[in-house]
Amino acid sequence: MKKKEMKIKEHQRIEKMDIFLLIILSIWCLIIIFPFYEAVMASFVNGTAFAKNPLILIPDKVIFDNYKVIFDFTNLLSGYKNTLIVVLLGVPIQLLMTVATGYAFSQDFPGKKWLFKVVIFTMFFGGGVIPKYILMRNLGIMNTYWPTILIDAVSTYYMIIIKGSFESMPPALKEAAVIDGATDIKVLFKIYLPLQLPMLATFTLFFTVGLWNSWYWPMITMSEPKLQVLPVILRQVCNTAQNVSEYGDASITESFGTGIKMAATVLTMLPIMCFYPFLQKYFVKGVMVGSIKM
Repeated sequence: MKKKEMKIKEHQRIEKMDIFLLIILSIWCLIIIFPFYEAVMASFVNGTAFAKNPLILIPDKVIFDNYKVIFDFTNLLSGYKNTLIVVLLGVPIQLLMTVATGYAFSQDFPGKKWLFKVVIFTMFFGGGVIPKYILMRNLGIMNTYWPTILIDAVSTYYMIIIKGSFESMPPALKEAAVIDGATDIKVLFKIYLPLQLPMLATFTLFFTVGLWNSWYWPMITMSEPKLQVLPVILRQVCNTAQNVSEYGDASITESFGTGIKMAATVLTMLPIMCFYPFLQKYFVKGVMVGSIKM
């Protein structure tokens, strides 16, 4: 009994190194969180208050003028809809194609090493923007959601991680399934993927964030305003906010422009920040998947 109590006390004892690490991590968390907090606070003040004190901890007066300007003069709701469509269509497609490619390269087939080197080559050398643009135009998918979805349908980097995770699984799992008459598709979806849920959740988050923040290809492949995604609208807001001139003094105008930028940033990052906690518990474990054997 005494030995158990001694062990419990040893586990409960806080050493100096624990306190030091706690202080360091707390400071690091503040450094990360503070810019987000400042962006939120700056979005709720007017130009005069921001010009007097750019470092806002608690605003003296909360206003919603910056958000009103965005909703009155931009098609923000349409941007939310288009971005959501891209994410809902793109994430399953990118996840399926990347997982399928990773599974294929985790198996043995003639020419595997040569073909894998060709795929690895694409990580360092790409075809460039112009050939990709011409390809999308020749496919007849301009002014649609498909260029944004298909341009990165297979991520080579993520595919390598997925390949490593499949190779680290016991070969007996597939051998037993093949003896029972299972095909490769059934092995992948019925055996391998259910054992790799943390990996799937992690890459779902990565693909979601990537598509949510995608702006370059939507900007050059979607010329119709009704198809503009949220990051493109945010870019337009940031470019035009500096030109706001109907609010008087130049310094006040610049500060109010900053408030509009911060409000647009908050509206853009809020949905993805709400989505992250649901997958956070899988994140660390999923990142480590595939790191044991490659």
